[in-house]
This record gives sequence, structure tokens and C-alpha cells, in this order.
Amino acid sequence: MSQTTNKKDVIIVGTGIAGSLIAKLLSDHVFDITKGKMVHRADAGKSDNIREISILMYEAGLEAGIELDSVSSMTTYNEYIRTFYREEAKVPNSPYPNLKQAPSPNVLDMEHIVQPYPDKKGYLVQFGPMPFASDAIRVGGGTTLHWLGTTPRMLPNDFKLTEKYGIKIPKPDSDEKTPVDWPISYEELRPYYEMAEFEIGVSGDVSRQEYPITEKTQEYYGDYVFPMEEIPQSYMDHKIIEGLKGTSVKLSSGEIPLMMVPSPQGRNSIPNPKYGKTKIIKAESKDSGYQLVLDSSEKEEYKALGSVWNPYMGERCEGNASCVPICPVQAKYNALKTLKKALYKLNDNENLKRNPYMQIQAQSVVYRLSIDQNDKDKISKVHLRRYTSKEKTDFVEESIDTSDAIVILAANAFENPKILLNSKYTVNNVVKTAANSSDQVGRNLMDHMVMLTWGLFPEPVYPYRGPGSTTNISSFRDGSFRGEFSAWISPLDNWGWGWPAFSPGSDVAYFIEKNLFGAELRKELTDRLSKQVLFHFEIEQLPNPNNRVTINDQYLDVMGIPRPVIHYELTEYEMKAMEQAKKASDQMFNKLNIKDFTKYTAEDKNSVVYNGERYSYNGAGHIVGTHRMGSKAEDSVTNSYCKAWDHPNLYIVGAGNMTTLGTSNPTLTLSAFTIRSVESILADLEIQLKK
Repeated sequence: MSQTTNKKDVIIVGTGIAGSLIAKLLSDHVFDITKGKMVHRADAGKSDNIREISILMYEAGLEAGIELDSVSSMTTYNEYIRTFYREEAKVPNSPYPNLKQAPSPNVLDMEHIVQPYPDKKGYLVQFGPMPFASDAIRVGGGTTLHWLGTTPRMLPNDFKLTEKYGIKIPKPDSDEKTPVDWPISYEELRPYYEMAEFEIGVSGDVSRQEYPITEKTQEYYGDYVFPMEEIPQSYMDHKIIEGLKGTSVKLSSGEIPLMMVPSPQGRNSIPNPKYGKTKIIKAESKDSGYQLVLDSSEKEEYKALGSVWNPYMGERCEGNASCVPICPVQAKYNALKTLKKALYKLNDNENLKRNPYMQIQAQSVVYRLSIDQNDKDKISKVHLRRYTSKEKTDFVEESIDTSDAIVILAANAFENPKILLNSKYTVNNVVKTAANSSDQVGRNLMDHMVMLTWGLFPEPVYPYRGPGSTTNISSFRDGSFRGEFSAWISPLDNWGWGWPAFSPGSDVAYFIEKNLFGAELRKELTDRLSKQVLFHFEIEQLPNPNNRVTINDQYLDVMGIPRPVIHYELTEYEMKAMEQAKKASDQMFNKLNIKDFTKYTAEDKNSVVYNGERYSYNGAGHIVGTHRMGSKAEDSVTNSYCKAWDHPNLYIVGAGNMTTLGTSNPTLTLSAFTIRSVESILADLEIQLKK
């Protein structure tokens, strides 16, 4: 085993959006030795009393293109696109390499679970009783490479389900109930939402955001506009909006008026002139530490950020309708754009120059941490296995001394708990695992259950034109019914029946079975495909300590590292929401004269029966909750700044910190609280660099 002695100030595990945000924000700051403070580069000048922050990032995926120079990054991304074209199943992971050495969960691997035997087909070892239906990808940039790009904020009540609706969850292995409120409020997180929307480059119209909340727009958004103007809603959306305007649906909780809202999106449109100058996220020194602010750079008007290899490519969304799994031109945001800002800084001549204090080591699978019990339980080493090539499974064992460094786990909500649970140490003959004094590591695994309904509109609406979704029905995101069943958001999907029924291939097969060929076949396909509509009910799941990620030495990957072992089930709270969502769909289909083709069968791999009716769900790719933040060490893994309660130099960031899920896509929210965590990291760095 080789031991690395080249000390770094910060070690970051993972190059997804959380790790990239932290790397970018930290590398934008330097330590002013004279002042004894962290300052932004823009305010530091050319003083000789400046100390740079040295950062090392580990990425489990391949080295190809990870330095993000123009040639190699374009070559790598174009290979992803070519792979996507060749793959028959256009699932989220289809463009990307599924490595033996750093395998990823894939929706194609999901199977029925026949207890007591687990499903071991894919990377996840699924004990159920229900299959966890979402995937992730372990490549540079992380799962933002195949996210949809929808960026609504969470609602104020999402942060206080106990206070507002009395919702509590069981404590682990106990009948006692515990609250689920976040340790921070929407009001506290709002300025960091603005920073995240700047970094991602969100398009939308604040004035058209309508939600079932008591707060006025001024209270929810403040005096604010999105960086870019709204992506136009599709023709299909306009026809549905026209048909449902002024109507409501009746659920068990009462009548709910329908709100059809253009979705904020992390993809390039036209820069909003009202947004003004481009911004800088910078730290200001306070008596209590640091506070990040979104400051105007005064250099230039805000402009869309294009691809990582060519700033003039991908400046506008081209409507390719393949946002999941890949945007061909990188008009959609991905974390590589932020990572490049960490890797390359402007020099005195306003040219980009490689940052020598920033290093990324790819093909490096971090699998364990060491804890120094003689030094306040600090993380003393990071252990990894570095493989030599895509084809070979041999590896080099490495470790790095982190006794004088801040360690940041920024992998996904499967990998972070897996690393922590594999990091064992002994106290008074009792074996413990890292950051787990609360017994919450790996628990409360959540996802949005996606229930789909599909049918034929009475006239052509022409799906597949534009992004994957441009409108959502926000009516069910909050309300008194949350004391009884889950909230949900309903995006209008722009993919025809591709997701639930494998269109257009299944349509071709259907008509050929009816002996249609040539002009007659083309006519029927044109008629059918142009009328296909898909409604999407993204149902909130509550934290449940029994839904969890564990590890077991019986289940190892090819490098001898434990695979995630998943225990997962739905509760009546979520299943009743499926029932209510189907009732809402039936009423909307009836109002729109949509012929319903929705069909749920026992052959579906993710199907439940509730009150005598069958419902099937898919995963949303929203894997959250496995290292939750909280107000007390007794019931959470980190504080509200994502700092581990148990180890003074460890931060754990990402979707796993989310206390509850709400009804919004989690990427924007995890970006907001990850940005906020940098305030605490900077304060710790100040102490560290003063020594």
C-alpha cells in the first residue's frame, strides 16, 4: 500500500454538483496571512501575504476528459452521445460507462424481489420488500449529467412537516416517534437558493410561479428575477392548460383548484436583462465566522454558460427532448461546468489558467476512513483503491494523511453512507462506524415515486418538441391533506409514451400485428404518436428509518469493496397518495377527453395493491436522506452546515443530508445548503491555516 504524504488543505470525495460547488467556492477564496482571514480573489489583490487553498478531489469514474481541457472533454462527451445513439434502451445511464471497478445502479437491473432472497442482478443488493427504483451514475460531473434539469425550490412547509401537520416518524428500532422538521427554514435558505440559481443558470419567470402556499410572491422570492428568461411552454402544454383552465379536481380531502405553472429549469435560454451584471459568490467576514453573499462583479452582463469545451456551443436550449439521459449540446447545466471554474482561474490578463492548487485524481474509489481517537476522533486517513484502466480490475491501494485537512464526502446518497459504514473503529471494546453515534447513517432512504398515466389526446399535440418538461401542475404540492397522505407535483412530460410503454417501438409492433404496412402504417403512426400525452405524478416519500442502505461482507464488488445493500418499502401514507393521484388523473383525462391507455399489471417490477386497486411506480432518480442533517447529534448525522457531529474535520454533503423530500427535484435544494456549508468550511480553514 502506498501512503501519500503530499498534504492538502481539503480532500473532497466526488465530483458531482456538491463536490464541484465546494471546490469552486473554496478555490475562489484565499487566506490573507496579514488579516488572518479568508478573502475572495477579487478582493485579495497581488499581495505576497496570500496563501492559496490546496484541494484534492477523488473521482471514482474514468480519467477521460476530467481535466476539462477543450479537446479531451469534447471527445469524452461526444463518445457519451454516440453511445446513447447506439443503445436500444434510452434509460438515464445508457450513454455512460458502467464500470466494473466503480459500478452504478441501473434501472434495467431492477427485478421483482422474492423474499427472503435478495435481487443481486445489478450493483444494488435489494432485500425489499419493494425494489428501490432509481439509479445514479459514477462519472465526472455525477448524476447531473442525466438529470432532467427542473429546478423548483422547496416550499416553506416542506421544512416543517411536524410543526405544520403533526407528522412524526419512528425512531430506529423503537415505537417512539420523532419529529421530521429541518434544522433550517425556507427563509434561512432563500439567499442560498439565489446563489444556486445563479451558479446553475436557472431560466424562468418569477411572476408566473403559483403555488398552494400562504406566502405572497414577495415573501417567497423577494425582489428577484431568475438569471434567464422562461423556456417557452410546449404546444402540448398550451392545449392541456387551455382545456383545464379554471377547473379543479375532487379528492378525499376536498376540491383542489388546478394551477398550471411554467417550470424553472437549469438550462440556457435568453439572459434576463433585469438580472443585470454577472455575480460573484463571496464570503464576508462576520463576528461569528463567514457569510456568503451574491455580489455583482460589475464586469459584464450575465450571459449563458455554454459547453465546457466551447462557450459558444449550447448557449441556448435547442429542444432536443433528450434531457434525460443527455443534452447533446450541454445547454442543460451539469456539474462539469462548475468543476471547470475550480480547475481554471482568470489570470492578470483575464485569460483562463490552470489552477495548480487544485488536483483531481480519477479512477480512485474511496471506500474507508480512519479515525484518530487520540485527537478528538478526527478523520486521520482516507483510503482508496485506484484502478489502472477501464478493462482491468487490478488496483493500487492508497491512503492519504488527513490529520491536518478537512475531509468532505460529496458522493451520492448510496456511496456516502457506504463509506461511513465501512469505516469501523473501536471504543472501549465496542465497534463503531464513522459519524454514526445517532445510528442514522444509511437510514431514511427516500425517493419520489413516479406514477405515470398516459392516453391519446383528441387532436394532435405533437410531443417530443422542446425539453423533457416545461410545465407542472403545482396544486398538490402542499395542503392540509399532508396530514393524511403524500403531497406530489405533476410535471407534464414531453416524451409521449416512451417511458411507460416504450413508444414508438411498441406502436410500430402494435400496428404491424394488425397487418398495417407502407403508407397505411405511416398514417396510423403519425396519428397515434402526435396525440400521445403523459402525466407524471411525483409523490413525496416520508423518511422511514427502516428504508436504508447497509453493507454486508457477503456482497462485494470486483475490487473487494462492499456494495450497497438496500431495504425499502412503501407505507400507507405514500400508497394512499397514489390512489388520490390516479383519481386526479382520471378527472383531468375526462375533462380533456383523453382516451386513457394507462395499465398497471402484476408483471410490473414495482407494483403495489392498495384498497383493491393496483398501482405501479417508477423512480425519479431523487436519492436522498441517508445522512440527514438535524439540530441534535442524537437524531442526525450532521448539523445544518453538513458538518459531522462526531468528527471535527469531516463534512458530509449532498442529497443525503435532506431531512425530508418535499415535492421539488432535489438538486437545487442540495446545491443551496451545500453552498451554505462553505461558510462553516471557511471558518474551519481559517483556524487550520492560522496554526
